[in-house]
Formats: sequence, structure tokens, C-alpha cells
Amino acid sequence: MEENKDNVKAPDTVIDKSGKEFKAVNPSEKKQKEKKSKAGFGKTVAVPFLSGVLGAGLVLGTCFGVPSIRNNLLNVDTNKSTISTSASSGQINTTQISLEEYSSTGIAVAQKVQPSIVGIKVEYTVNSIFMMQQGTASAEGSGIIISEDGYILTNNHVINSTSSSSYYEIGSANKVTVYLYNDTTEYSATVVGTDAETDLAVIKIDKTGLPAAELGDSDTVQVGEFSMAIGNPLGMQSSVTGGLISALNREVTDSDGKTYKLIQTDAAINSGNSGGALVNSQGQVIGINTLKVSATGVEGMGFAIPINSAKPIFEQLIQYNKVKRPYIGISGRDLDKITASRNNLVEGIYVVSVEEYSAAEKAGIKAGDVIIKADGKEIKTMNELNEIKNTHNIGDSMTVTINRNGHEKDITITLQEQ
Repeated sequence: MEENKDNVKAPDTVIDKSGKEFKAVNPSEKKQKEKKSKAGFGKTVAVPFLSGVLGAGLVLGTCFGVPSIRNNLLNVDTNKSTISTSASSGQINTTQISLEEYSSTGIAVAQKVQPSIVGIKVEYTVNSIFMMQQGTASAEGSGIIISEDGYILTNNHVINSTSSSSYYEIGSANKVTVYLYNDTTEYSATVVGTDAETDLAVIKIDKTGLPAAELGDSDTVQVGEFSMAIGNPLGMQSSVTGGLISALNREVTDSDGKTYKLIQTDAAINSGNSGGALVNSQGQVIGINTLKVSATGVEGMGFAIPINSAKPIFEQLIQYNKVKRPYIGISGRDLDKITASRNNLVEGIYVVSVEEYSAAEKAGIKAGDVIIKADGKEIKTMNELNEIKNTHNIGDSMTVTINRNGHEKDITITLQEQ
């Protein structure tokens, strides 16, 4: 992990066996150090999701099938020829297209979305062995207005950049300030709720009449679709960059072992853009920009949390100030085939410990058990177990199959609130 002594935290960097380097975006960068660690970029990218996201602009290339919203947003008529494409049929009309149409789409989207994107500045308390007393550090990020009465969606790592090293320790944010579009006023914000598991947070300012962003449907997003991102890179508020949707449901695993399914785009990412919006050609938010891959020879690999995944999270954060999740109550370790064989066990999830009074203890799960199935489906990792668990609600019953001393047994767990 890179540490930034002049600021909060520099990007986490991981270099895989091929020499590729991956890092999340730091909220603000002044000085950086790079530290190598091994990680594969097949299914995982080790990143603690610091700060940085995409901007928004417009690709003037051969991206066929981008729907123009000039008429919808600008109410402008045009006689210029456009691409006639049917996404469902795959038929492409290669009639020459005016670049003016692409430009008009980009302008219209930017004008629609920019007022709904805010800049966020966060101040932290820093304890350092070099200082006789506490100091302060600051970081910048982005946010999306989701209601006219002041609720703003952003990344958890923008608000909670807790970090420590041998030389200093950074605590949670003690001051959050919001900057609105074309408004130099500093608005003090309160933290409504944060969720480290999904890297999402909600803050609020005391103001009404705000232009809430229009939320789209990330389940309908297609590879090759036009994408635009807007944020606050390096403190340069309302910057835009753009590109295409590169891939969907990309699995990205952070250094804590948490796996996220994200939208991949080739729009540019810079420090301070975390929490900003990834939007489609209709000016609808389809994702929350979160991280990028950065390495020599690597360009245009950015990732965003799908808005459909974010909706139930920010709704709970607003309602309960936290996310209510079903809970089993075990700590487990993934057992691969080799490790299992060496210890006369089976492949699956080794139960290291069981929490007192938890759903797992009440159901009869014990330390030393190996969980091999959940709801009848074979599983081998904690991520797979959690993915199945999270399809249930608090109070639901969930069946797990364990292997105890060479014998299999089905156990029914009544899920509790975490």
C-alpha cells in the first residue's frame, strides 16, 4: 500500500506476476510511494478503494449504436445523418454520421448532470511521532445529489480514509464540506451513514431545492454503450471525461478479501473523482465511480458500482443510518484442495471460530467444521457463502451442509441481524 505523508492516503498498488500494477485512486495526491505486492488480475484486483473516479466527456470515435439525446435534452432539431442501430437485432447501419451529433450528445449530458454532482472536502485528525500534538490532513472526493433536500451519495472511502503506519495514524473524518455546482459557498455536511462492505456512504447538507440526479437502470447497460463520468479530480470541480462501457459484472477483490461486481469503463480516472457519477447517453446515473487500474502500459481501466446495487444500500443508510444484513456468526478460512488434503479435511470453508449467541452457535455449528454447501449449492469460499447468505433477509432460514469428522450433516440456520 502506498502511504502519502503529506495527505491522507496514497493509492494502493499491487503488481502481479506479469509486472502489471493495479491501484485505487487516492482522494488527493501530493507525494506517492510505490510498494509491490503480488496479486493476480484474473478475478481479483487488490485495492482498498481509496479515492478517485471518472470524469465525463464524449468519445468521438467509431462507437456505433450510441443513442443521441440531443432532441430530448436540448430540444434541437437536426438534419444530420445518424447511425441507425438496433441493439436487440444487432443490425448496424453504417451511414456516415456527423460528429456534431456526438458532440451535441456529450454537451447535453454534461449540462443535465453537472448540477447534480458535488465536490467533497474532508478533514482528518493525524497523530504522528514527529509531532508533539495532533495535526490535520485533508482529502477531496465527489458526490451525487440523490434528493432535493440535501442527501448526497458518495464512496465510503471518501468519508472514512482511516489509515496508519509506523509514523502516523489517521482517524475518521472530523469535518466534511460540500461544494455545489457553480456555487462558491461552503456547505457543512453531516455523515448520515457509511457501509464499508459496499464502499458506499450518504452525507447530508442543510439545503433544499437541489437538483437530484436521475437514476438509471444498470441492469440494462450493454458493453460498448456510451458512458460519461463527472467528478472532482484534483479539486477541479465538475470535470468530465468519457468513453464506453468496457465490461459488466467484473469481479474485483480488495486487500481485505471483499469481492465486488463492478461496471468497467475506459473513461479516465483521476484523484478526487471517487463518488462521482457514471452516466449513460440519457444523462441517467448508472454507476458510482470508485477505482481504476494504473500501471505502465495500462490505460482506460476504470470501475463503478452499479446503481441498482447501490439503491438498497443508500436507502437503508438514510432510513437506519446503517445497512441491516443477515448474519451467521462465524469466522472462516477457505480450504483449497491441497491444504485440505494435508490436514485430512475436505475442500470448503473451515470454521475457525463461532461467535457466542450467534445464529451459527444456536444452530449447532462448531469450530473445526467444514462448510461444503449452502442452500444445496457447493461452495468453497467465504465469498460464495456470503453471496448466498445475502440473498436472504433477516429471520430467514438457510441450510448449510457441513463435514464434521468425515461425516456430512445438514444444519438449518435462522439468520440474525448483523
